Amino acid sequence: MARYTGAVCRLCRRENKKLFLKGERCYTDKCAVTRRASVPGQHGKARKKTSEYGVQLRAKQQARRYYGILESQFLKYFEMAERKAGVTGENLLRICESRLDNVVYRLGFASSRKEARQLVLHGHYKVNGKKATIPSILLKPGDLITVVSKSDKLKGVTEAYSARPVPKWLECDKTNMTGKVVELPNREDIDLDVEEHLIVELYSK
Repeated sequence: MARYTGAVCRLCRRENKKLFLKGERCYTDKCAVTRRASVPGQHGKARKKTSEYGVQLRAKQQARRYYGILESQFLKYFEMAERKAGVTGENLLRICESRLDNVVYRLGFASSRKEARQLVLHGHYKVNGKKATIPSILLKPGDLITVVSKSDKLKGVTEAYSARPVPKWLECDKTNMTGKVVELPNREDIDLDVEEHLIVELYSK
């Protein structure tokens, strides 16, 4: 499976905002964006004018990196969003939010999307009673996510129980370590600082 394996803090610095790719570390003073706000590379501190295309590209890259999705998969999601009724940009974010690895992260069963992806790949979660090992599975309302027996003792799972709120489109029972997709999220339920209309403009050229 193709995936980004480089330093994730570089991605946050490149976008000049916190993408919360390293879990709890992003909320501390150790965050790379807090310590080194410049763009990575020897010319990172130079001031550059940004074109219209550049603004649109940055919006697309931010969204991709929030969810840890490579370009080909993201383009596939955009094409799916175009075919659906409604606003294309909102449909795109809704599809990304419904990925299994993102739902695991949103439920608080992992400290970051990257960790959620790894735990899913290792078979620590079930969907509707069946073991799921594909992070990109798109969930739908009514789907039930369960932490596999004995996996609830994993450090990555137990340490993820933080004060991070569970969005209203999900239900979470942390006592029994289960979660349920109540409905797909509306735009106001997605707390990402992404201008999705710029992504639509970029792909529509």
